[in-house]
Amino acid sequence: MGNTETGATQKNKRMTILVFHQYFSTNKGSYGTRLYEFARHWVAQGNRVIVVTSVYYKSDLKAGNLGKRIIVDGIDVIVLNVPISNKDNFIKRIYYFLLYSLQSSWYALRLNYDVVVASSGPISTGIPGLVAAIFKRKPLVFEVRDLWPGVVEEIGVIKNNFVLKLAYFFEGVVYRKSKKIIALSKGMEENIKKRFPNQAVVTVTNSANLDLFVPSGSFNQEDTFAIYTGNIGEVNNSSLLLDAAKILLEKGRGDIKIKMYGDGQLYLELLGRVKMENISNLKVCKSIPKQKLVLEIGKSFASLIPLLDLPLLDTSSPNKLYESLAAGKPIVQTTKGWIKALLDEHECGFTVSPTDANELADALIVLFDQPEINAKMAIRARELAEKCFDGKVLAEKMLKEITIDA
Repeated sequence: MGNTETGATQKNKRMTILVFHQYFSTNKGSYGTRLYEFARHWVAQGNRVIVVTSVYYKSDLKAGNLGKRIIVDGIDVIVLNVPISNKDNFIKRIYYFLLYSLQSSWYALRLNYDVVVASSGPISTGIPGLVAAIFKRKPLVFEVRDLWPGVVEEIGVIKNNFVLKLAYFFEGVVYRKSKKIIALSKGMEENIKKRFPNQAVVTVTNSANLDLFVPSGSFNQEDTFAIYTGNIGEVNNSSLLLDAAKILLEKGRGDIKIKMYGDGQLYLELLGRVKMENISNLKVCKSIPKQKLVLEIGKSFASLIPLLDLPLLDTSSPNKLYESLAAGKPIVQTTKGWIKALLDEHECGFTVSPTDANELADALIVLFDQPEINAKMAIRARELAEKCFDGKVLAEKMLKEITIDA
């Protein structure tokens, strides 16, 4: 690895970091920007960062016929012409995951670098990571963004026992070949350590861009709404928001509105139900670039994070949590793990039932009707973001974790 130390970070060596991340996006896209923000910081510290990504439908990056190589804020980005969409069926997505992995493995063999970071999901990004670790003897850092295949088994997407055994076997190979595993939440870290006690696992959570997401102050009741951003699908428990909107109408509270920004398997279904059932206080909108989304979050009075009632989803680390905290928005969410404990400890949101929309509707009524409660939660949310989820601090923490001597 590099042998020249930077003046800014004496403990970190200058190095070339190769990143495999299938969903890479900048703030011009409508997806999480964790590795984009981190890579910008690593470049600023004197490192070279090469990202190999695909054409994700929520990203702002597009490929040519054979893929293309561009420089984005000092980051060397290779965009493979492999399209990925959450709206694709399972078989099609698996095909494109494997296609990306095979094409990116060529770069793992061809490029010169000091350390490789493979970011999952999908876990198939571990394939080029393994190629780098085995054939080029480079240290592999595997970033776990979700516990696959555990989550898809819980949901019931994969039911074939042979396929599941194969998936868990591959997961084990990737984990054991990794010099370090980066988990995005303590729940994920605990799960991995329990199953792989001999592996080095650390938590580096998602982060908040404190300069981009800033508190907007008090809200105007006539022009505000509870906001949901992200995938609109079954796992995200998106139907719960529609049910809560209907209950609010039944309670005579059509003045409390919900806005959903996203896309996914249930987008058209929810859009159709809103029109058919005349749910006037729910608006289902297409994804918008993060730069525009910042303004919409600023207008909201609460941020919604619904997920299905599944144990492994209690370990999830959604981007919208950190962005909403930075924007000073109270959180209303449904998981029972570390996020619930966080909100309880810092008193900046509510945890409601993932199956009872009445609880969600009641929480929104409190946050809408009692601005003094909302304001206190908003202040504590921003304080929490500044204290624990500063993107620059977490980028530096990750940089130290991936500085591994080969």
